[in-house]
Amino acid sequence: MFLLLAVCGNVVASTAAAQAVPVEAFAKASPFSMPRLSPTGEYLAFATDFGQGNHALQVLRLSDMQRTAVLRLPIYQSPFQIAWVSDKRLVIAKGRKYGSLEKPVPSGEIIASDFDGQNQRYIYGYEQQNAATGLDRGFGFIEGIAQSNDGRFYMRQLKRVPTSSMLYAVDTQRPNFKLIADINVPSLEFVIDRNGIARYATGRDEDDNYLLYTSDDGRRWEPMSPASGGIWTPLVFSADNSKVYATYSRNEGPMQLVVSDPKATDLDVLLADDFSNIGYLQWTASPSIPFAAALQSGRPRLDYFDAGRPDAQLHKSLSDLLPQQHVTFDDISRDGQTVLLHLDSDSDPGSWYVFRRSTNKLEKVLSPREAIDPALMAERRPVRFTASDGLELEAILTTPRNSEGRRLPTVLLPHGGPHGVSDDWFYDTAAQFLANRGYLVVQVNYRGSGGRGRAFQRQGYLQWGTRIQQDLLEGLDDAVAKGLADPARVCTYGASFGAYSAMMLAARYPERIRCAVGLAGVYDLKMMYKKGDIKDDAYGRNYLTRVIGRSDEELVANSPVSLAARIKAPVFLAHGERDERTPIAQANAMRSALTAAGKPPQWMAVPGEGHGFYNDENSIAFYQTLETFLQEHIGQ
Repeated sequence: MFLLLAVCGNVVASTAAAQAVPVEAFAKASPFSMPRLSPTGEYLAFATDFGQGNHALQVLRLSDMQRTAVLRLPIYQSPFQIAWVSDKRLVIAKGRKYGSLEKPVPSGEIIASDFDGQNQRYIYGYEQQNAATGLDRGFGFIEGIAQSNDGRFYMRQLKRVPTSSMLYAVDTQRPNFKLIADINVPSLEFVIDRNGIARYATGRDEDDNYLLYTSDDGRRWEPMSPASGGIWTPLVFSADNSKVYATYSRNEGPMQLVVSDPKATDLDVLLADDFSNIGYLQWTASPSIPFAAALQSGRPRLDYFDAGRPDAQLHKSLSDLLPQQHVTFDDISRDGQTVLLHLDSDSDPGSWYVFRRSTNKLEKVLSPREAIDPALMAERRPVRFTASDGLELEAILTTPRNSEGRRLPTVLLPHGGPHGVSDDWFYDTAAQFLANRGYLVVQVNYRGSGGRGRAFQRQGYLQWGTRIQQDLLEGLDDAVAKGLADPARVCTYGASFGAYSAMMLAARYPERIRCAVGLAGVYDLKMMYKKGDIKDDAYGRNYLTRVIGRSDEELVANSPVSLAARIKAPVFLAHGERDERTPIAQANAMRSALTAAGKPPQWMAVPGEGHGFYNDENSIAFYQTLETFLQEHIGQ
């Protein structure tokens, strides 16, 4: 490991004086994502964003870092899943991304290619009918890779009007399809054992109830309930199929990591916590099983529950040598000799490295955010505080480098979602940009956030404009009580639901908030039933009923457009004109309400943009405007 230290010396951040980093470094999108190591460890495939809606899959030969293939996709299409199906062949599921605040949306198309771009085939999708396969057009998802490493993978099929869930073993060379699982329940995902047999199907119905089915052959399915009760979600089988690794939640509490027999009659808890879900799993080489995990709250500190495995020993050695970094094993060659790993931290957006056991060296292969110098970024500190009703909550505080850390101008930054999403210790672009400009950033994982189990998430239902906003303010109060935040210089800024919160905080607590910024926000709750893509299917409509309710009176009372007259602070609204999640009509309504109240907002409507700004130049313009706006109202 001594050689490793010499190679990795530049990974560890050093001290540096406070320095303003150019806006462009924060605003520009990461060009690389989803790297996948070939089974032999010879090649690396990854998605590339060339900007202006142009994406491709690239393949590198690691021995000389030369490209062997560049598969360009149609404009606005991007890789959604990437998987190697043999030593030199891979499959790509395509998707689209409609805005920077949204994850890519699958298009259902799957293509295959050799490592050098040859032998390309359209495997499945809506765009091309392949009569020889016997399958109707539809959506395809990559559900897993065959253990045989012979060009086959498992594809989950979704028809335009789903009434069942089907799983196929697909040969990418011909291609041909073999049905291996069929259950008369829509939109389920499958867990496949080491022999290629679908053994579990999991999902949620339109009312968000958990569904779990089991089968011995993939054809005859029956509902399954663990003997211990609770929600047991299988992840993967052990190498000999005798055990199943799974997550488990009792009474909808935080998710534990467990291992059990396939019937889930005897659960052995590997890692659990009363406050937080378990996450950040680390996986061995094929056949992959977890060997370590950490709490999702706080700074992740891995627990090696299977410390005797060679992969676990290597991971711990690397983590000990790089104590400021979080080490993630993203992929391992089949022989275990080559490891693709990701190093990141609260101040480092991260890079991918290849470690070869034969040389004991670590080599950087992809660095998506090279313009960010970790030495110039701020520390992010998770803290816990107790809300006024006794509920323990977590906040993440980002403090400007080399500041005195006392009575700082503060930005309260609510996360989007709101449900199932949370802020964490890792690098956060918005928080680091604001801290670099001298602001303390307070991010509160209010009730309803993810990472703590569904019971905690449900506590935020029907509380969007009330208790959630109180949690946010009490998180700010905790930072004030610690002497960090200046209560006279507080601005709120958020995107999507965070923008909703920014306006609600300004309306509910006008004496506390000096300015408010909303990006791609929802401001009229009633409008969510009429406009936007959430209402487009039964699950989305039921979701709205659960989380915001059907009472017109409550919807009006908890909508910022109805409370605009109470907002005294200056407001900056930014929105994409092609936003499908929160349409521009939301921002127009908020703008009109503020104008009618005599407080016209600063306005930025961007043509062609969706839910968040996808174009780098638009993101740069937004950050520049945000910086000026904050400086004017709470700057030093």
